[in-house]
Amino acid sequence: MTTANRFTLLATSVAAVLALSACKPANEVTPSTETTQPSMAAPKNETVKDADPHAGHNMAESNVPADATKMTEMQKDYNKSMSKMNDQMMAGMGYNDPDAAFAKSMLGHHLGAVDMAKIELKYGTDQAMLKLAQEIIDAQQAEISTMEKWLASHPDSPEPKPETPAMQKAYADGMDAMHEDMMQGIADPVPDMAFARGMLPHHVGAVDMAKVQLKYGENEEMRQLAQEIIDAQQPEIKLMQDWIATH
Repeated sequence: MTTANRFTLLATSVAAVLALSACKPANEVTPSTETTQPSMAAPKNETVKDADPHAGHNMAESNVPADATKMTEMQKDYNKSMSKMNDQMMAGMGYNDPDAAFAKSMLGHHLGAVDMAKIELKYGTDQAMLKLAQEIIDAQQAEISTMEKWLASHPDSPEPKPETPAMQKAYADGMDAMHEDMMQGIADPVPDMAFARGMLPHHVGAVDMAKVQLKYGENEEMRQLAQEIIDAQQPEIKLMQDWIATH
C-alpha cells in the first residue's frame, strides 16, 4: 500500500466512524477503560516502502462512505482536527534525521492536542475535563514554540542515516494504533467522554513517540523535551483512565 493510499484510508476511516457513531443514541455509550499501546501511519520516506509492517492491517471499515450530514458539529470538528494532525505528523515521520523527525512529528501531535482541547472547551461541561483541556493548551503551546524555534535552525538531513529505517518504522507502528484508538474515542457522542477517550490514546502516543526519540535521537535539547513530555503526560494518562472508569 502506498503512503498516499494509507493516508487516504486513515482520513476516510475517521469520518466513517464518526458518521456511524452519530446515529447512536447517547444512552448506548459504553466507554472503554482499556488503554492500548498506540502505534502511526507509514512515513513518506521511501526507506521503509519495501518493508511495510502493516500490509495485512484490516482497514475494511475505512471504505465505508461517511455521510457528513449525520455527524454532529463536535464530530465534524474532531474529524477536521484528526485529519490535519495526521497530515502534519506524517510529514515529520518522513524525515531522515531522528531529532528533526521527532520535533516535526511531535509538533503536529501537539497542535492536534491543542485543537482537541479547544473542542472540549467548546462542547464539554465536566469541570475536571475542562480543567485538563485548559492545562493541555497552556503546556503544549509552550512546547510548540520550543519545537518551532528548534526546527527553524535544525533542518532535516539530506540523506537517510543508519538508524533512519528503524526510527521511521517505530513511528509508523505507533501512528497506526494511536489513530485507531483515537477514532473510537472521539466517535463517542458524549462530549466529555469523547475528549477523554480520544485524548487518552493521544497522550499514550506522545509517550511512545518520546521513547522513540530517547532511543534514536542525539540532540540534548530534543532528548530533554522528550523526557519532559513523558513526565508530564503520564500523570494525565492516569487522570483520564480514572475519570473514564468512574463515568
